Amino acid sequence: MVFWKVDQIPDAQTETGAENDETGDKSRRRFVLRYYRVFNLEQCELPQAVFSKLPKIETHQHDPIEAAERIIAGMPNPPEIEYGGSKAFYSPITDRVTLPPRELFISADEHFATLAHELSHAAGADKRLNRKSITEAAPFGSPTYSFEELVAEFSAAYLCAEAGISPAVIENQAAYIQGWLAKLRTDKRMAVIAAAQAQRAAEFILGRNESCE
Repeated sequence: MVFWKVDQIPDAQTETGAENDETGDKSRRRFVLRYYRVFNLEQCELPQAVFSKLPKIETHQHDPIEAAERIIAGMPNPPEIEYGGSKAFYSPITDRVTLPPRELFISADEHFATLAHELSHAAGADKRLNRKSITEAAPFGSPTYSFEELVAEFSAAYLCAEAGISPAVIENQAAYIQGWLAKLRTDKRMAVIAAAQAQRAAEFILGRNESCE
C-alpha cells in the first residue's frame, strides 16, 4: 500500500524575515511518501478476542432477477465485469466495471441498479457510443462529470423499469439525479439532453441500437 500527502512547513528563509515568493507565502510544501506491506485479515494469526472486536460486515443473500440477468447477458460488446473491493466504478482505460461482491448489496434490485449505472458509463466508451462526457477526462464535480452522472443515472432508471425493478430503487435514483442537477442549474436544457443520451445508452445495452455513429 502507498500513502502520500503534502505538508505545509515553514521555510528556513522565514527566520530571517525574507519572503519565499512574490505572494509573501512564508511556507513551503513537503511531499511525504510511505510504503506499507499489508495483508488480508484471513492471512493473520490473531487471538479470537481480537477478531470479536472487529466490525461485522453485513451480507445479504438474494436471488438474481431473471429479467435483469438477461439484460446484462445481452449487452452487445460488453465491458469486463469484476467483483471486488467496496466501490462501484467504470474505468474507461481498462474498459472494466468493478462492483463490490453481490452479497454486500442489500437486495438484487440495488445490485442491478448499481450495475446498470456503471454499464451506462461503459456504453459511452469510444468503441461503443463514443459519448464525449465519458471519453474526455473530467475532474469530479465538473460540469462534464455532472452531466455524465446524469446520463448514467437516467439510463439506469430506464433499465430498472425495463427489468421491473422496485419503484423504491427508482425513487432513490431520482434523488441522486436531483443532486447532480443542482450542479447544472445554469443550463436548463441539460436534463433534456442528458435524458436523450441516456435513452440511447439504454437502447444500446438492450441491444436495440448497436451503432457507434
